[in-house]
Amino acid sequence: MRARDLAVGYETVSVDNDAMDAARLMAEHKLPGLLVLDERGEPKAILPASQMIKMLVPSYVVEDPTLAAVVDEKHADRLCQALSGRSVGDCLSSKATPPPIAHPDDTALEVAALMAQVRSPLVAVAEKAKDGTHLLGVITASHLLHELLGAAGAMSPK
Repeated sequence: MRARDLAVGYETVSVDNDAMDAARLMAEHKLPGLLVLDERGEPKAILPASQMIKMLVPSYVVEDPTLAAVVDEKHADRLCQALSGRSVGDCLSSKATPPPIAHPDDTALEVAALMAQVRSPLVAVAEKAKDGTHLLGVITASHLLHELLGAAGAMSPK
């Protein structure tokens, strides 16, 4: 199996997209994260769902989780307001790194090694050309596991 055969269409957002819309997209499709594209449509970063959740939690609660117990439900229901007026770029961690990118000819093991090395829930599959990087699709960790277990005959019968 090659990366091009494993790659599937996947939801992407740009750094300028609305953060609330991105959060809804993650929630509706139960995605572990979103691939963020730059202004040229090239992979820029991965926005994990956990980072989006972190944006919802007040910084004082992140610093001292015991304070979460004293926030009443009325205020907890308004957590999503923290995304109002923010862009996807605003939600990226200051430590955000370029997403892992597999070459279309990479084997499943090469993709797995890349994913394990960078601890990413997804890997972009793209071809580099003179005019930029062309995204072919994405391989998620769960999809890769499914394919590897299936290839090994380790899937349980349904």
